[in-house]
Amino acid sequence: MPYQDAITALADPTRRVIIDRLRAGALPVGAIAAGMTISRPAVSQHLRVLSDAGLLKVTPQGNRRLYAIAPEGVDELRRYLDTLWDDALAAFAQAATEKAREKDNA
Repeated sequence: MPYQDAITALADPTRRVIIDRLRAGALPVGAIAAGMTISRPAVSQHLRVLSDAGLLKVTPQGNRRLYAIAPEGVDELRRYLDTLWDDALAAFAQAATEKAREKDNA
């Protein structure tokens, strides 16, 4: 899945809460939904969006499903964010070089 899908999915604060809950490991929907202010079916819909975006893997276990963070989906998003960071550092280096030249020419 493209990183754009992951960014769109993570734009929703409820989905970020779900991802945070899954950081410690796989959980069934009931455990994910526990204590949330939305219904369990709404949590399931959010899980579907996160899964469709490639951020979650779903593993059937008996009559329930376990949801876990999909490392490959997160890795694609991380690679994209790394390019943004690289671009920001390059722009900072360019600005610092230009500032140093201006100072030397003054």
